[in-house]
Amino acid sequence: MKKVKLLDFFGDPNIGFYGISNNEITLIGKDLEKKEFQKVLKTKVFKVSANQTNLIGLFSFMNSYGIIIPYIFDEEEIKEIENIVKKFDMNLLVLKSKHTAIKNLILGNDKAAIISKYFSKKEEKKIEETLNVEVVRMDIHKFKIVGSIGYANNKGCIIHRDLKDEEIEKIEEILKVEVQRATVNFGSPFVSSGIIANDKGLIVGSRTSGPELGIISETLGIK
Repeated sequence: MKKVKLLDFFGDPNIGFYGISNNEITLIGKDLEKKEFQKVLKTKVFKVSANQTNLIGLFSFMNSYGIIIPYIFDEEEIKEIENIVKKFDMNLLVLKSKHTAIKNLILGNDKAAIISKYFSKKEEKKIEETLNVEVVRMDIHKFKIVGSIGYANNKGCIIHRDLKDEEIEKIEEILKVEVQRATVNFGSPFVSSGIIANDKGLIVGSRTSGPELGIISETLGIK
């Protein structure tokens, strides 16, 4: 069975905007096909709408314990996601924040999460309760959009190429996994835009080079 796949959606290699996955479920945009996700990620796959778009990956963050979505989803979209997560005994947080691209604001796994300073202390508490992990509110290399510059599973984490060694060590200490610098889609340092992965499989943007794919798959423990 395939563990790694290069894809684009509608000609867009920024595939991370179109889906999210943990080891049990994958949520993808309504107009995407389930087949490749089922083959590679080996999960149950559900099609959902996100603010009337396919961009569920951009507007949400998920680990094995919970999923966070913004308040801009309509009632039907929220109910649909609520019904899915209930089946898998997961938490759901509909976050009433002006910052709605949730993916760009959280870097985490089933061990811990780093969240943007754009979130308030009150929102931090809600996120911690939903994801059921330790949450650290901080910038990474002066970036407040901490989720855009990294991607983590429970085996490893890839991060923006410009980070210093001490910054990488801090992330390793928090997330409790090895961290490696990487790019995706032939040079983009905003790696989460080009990845959908869990602990079992890896989908990357179609423009990702062989050397990039090698670093990403090795670090995330997917070969």
